[in-house]
Amino acid sequence: MSAQEPPVTALDLSPADPLPAETQAYFDLCAEKLGLIPNVLKAYAFNIEKLNAFTAMYNDLMLGPSGLSKLEREMIAVVVSSINRCWYCQVAHGAAVRTLSGDPALGEAMVMNYKVAPLEPRVRAMLDFAAKVTKASADTAEEDREALRAHGFTDADIFDIASVVGFYSMSNRVASAIGMNPNPEYHSAGR
Repeated sequence: MSAQEPPVTALDLSPADPLPAETQAYFDLCAEKLGLIPNVLKAYAFNIEKLNAFTAMYNDLMLGPSGLSKLEREMIAVVVSSINRCWYCQVAHGAAVRTLSGDPALGEAMVMNYKVAPLEPRVRAMLDFAAKVTKASADTAEEDREALRAHGFTDADIFDIASVVGFYSMSNRVASAIGMNPNPEYHSAGR
């Protein structure tokens, strides 16, 4: 580890050694496609069952079939992470928004305050819902779901929005609690 690169987390947990062949193949695929192995995966690598559960949920919610685009799902991740002040996820998913949108300013606005970003009404409604669920999920009511339907979201889309919010609410708390640091490469991505 170089002097500039912080540890993956504040915990002293070594990855499984050796990594199972399937896990190593997944890490190799990440390195090939992303140019890095996300620290969140390295953080979970001490327990392969936990890593597999995390990656299965991530892959389903963020990469699986959905009426939401990859960019929309990343925007939800950023809004949730910004509200929860999760350092790792703000940096990692802010980079994803910059990269997917091709708009560095959009990525920055999403991390700082999505309400200042120039968003289409449909996307703004989705993010307003995500913010409300993050801050006060018990206050979510039928009128909130109807507002999304009015913008063309299906009930399956609403389920996906809520699921992404829930996943990042959990992930943010784990990442913050264990002192997870973002990969340095995220800071310059999409700029």
